[in-house]
Amino acid sequence: MRSHPAGPRPGRGAGAVPAGRRRHGCQRVTPGISTRDVYNALRSKLGLSWLEGHSGSERSIRGDFPGAAGQNLVGPLNCIHPNRIQVIGHAELIYFASLEPGFYRDVLDKLFDARPAAIVLADGIEPEDALLAQAAASGTPLMSSPLPDNRVTGELQHYLARALAERTIDHGVFMEILGIGLLLRGGPGIGKSELALELISRGHRLVADDAPHFSRVAPDTVTGRCPPLLQDFLEVRGLGVLNIRAMFGDAAVKQEKQLQLIVNLQSMNDTELRSIDRLQGSYSTRDVLGLPIPQVDLPVAPGREMSVLVEAAVRQYNLMRNGYDATEEFIRRQQQAIVDG
Repeated sequence: MRSHPAGPRPGRGAGAVPAGRRRHGCQRVTPGISTRDVYNALRSKLGLSWLEGHSGSERSIRGDFPGAAGQNLVGPLNCIHPNRIQVIGHAELIYFASLEPGFYRDVLDKLFDARPAAIVLADGIEPEDALLAQAAASGTPLMSSPLPDNRVTGELQHYLARALAERTIDHGVFMEILGIGLLLRGGPGIGKSELALELISRGHRLVADDAPHFSRVAPDTVTGRCPPLLQDFLEVRGLGVLNIRAMFGDAAVKQEKQLQLIVNLQSMNDTELRSIDRLQGSYSTRDVLGLPIPQVDLPVAPGREMSVLVEAAVRQYNLMRNGYDATEEFIRRQQQAIVDG
């Protein structure tokens, strides 16, 4: 077997793969949510009560006026660099109490002039009449929660990070294989669903079939989940729609998983198979919401045990992200054998 210089491999960072080999993902979608959406989502968890400003229920969390884009989404009261959701706790209450009446009115004016999406009183604080009056007059949603201000802020930040994350829908079967979030891609009829069913029967887990929804929830993290309508279902030609949870149990499905690896199934004839670099494999990256995700192209051909190959691809990915490259090891041994004679 001839030795070749080690080429780009998954797990080596975005710069490891030439730009010409990057695969571009689907069109991004940036969702928008309103104050009412936040209230409905966190009402039970935070014990929220809507005190005043109901007319502002459709205010955009991102803001729809000049200057809103520069505002932070949520945080403790800040009138200099206002947040879209202002959280007022005991510390802010002590600050208010220390102000002269004129300065207090100035602070309230600045608070409402910034047009926040909502003001949340934490720690069970009872609102003063002046605060209620300005919230009503300006149509600013004013809410209260019995929980500590740091808990309220943390829950709001966590929810908004996910609710406002960029999203896309990709086509394929999204699974958890050996703890790794893996997207099976390929052309129509190539056998993605059949392969997924075989992998499920081997103990792996289904996240979403056909149209998984992906969100970039952090700078280096894309997560995928199944739309509610398709939850638990896998469509297999000849068998129709299968309920994986009903057939294999709760452990066979997973609600959400980080996308870490893509396996692209390709139909190849004998000539195309022989043209593949047998030492380097076929590795690249695919752009998903601006994040390069490692991708391996697997040829589909008679006699190839695809489920075993997918598992091997995941094990190889795990080794590479931990710093081990079998190709480099093989080349090193070969070079050492030449030196040793």
